[in-house]
Amino acid sequence: MQTKEYMIKLKDIHLYAFHGVMEQERKTGAWFTVDITLGINGFGCLESDDIDGTVSYADVYKIIAQEMKIPSQLLENVCHRINMAIYKEFSQVNSIDITLTKDTPPIGGDRLKAAVRIKSER
Repeated sequence: MQTKEYMIKLKDIHLYAFHGVMEQERKTGAWFTVDITLGINGFGCLESDDIDGTVSYADVYKIIAQEMKIPSQLLENVCHRINMAIYKEFSQVNSIDITLTKDTPPIGGDRLKAAVRIKSER
């Protein structure tokens, strides 16, 4: 068996942030959910059980939380910033699939959510 890539996933990260096109959204804020999958190149940790051979999901969470603190009009921009920060921090990340969901967008509808998904490769 030859492993080409392995994935690290963080699911259902709930953060309060101030993103939106409308000024009121950037003033009052809303709840957002982030789901992210990282494709990791390098397999030393699979056999060694050594944290130095992988990406710390705690550090990934810190990057996401930091970028979510920066208000933005577009969820696309937030996803892009998260991607760029992760690629900058972790050379072993070769792909990212991120979904950022606005849990209660101000557009009506019962239990409606709005999301942006971006897939990228290094």
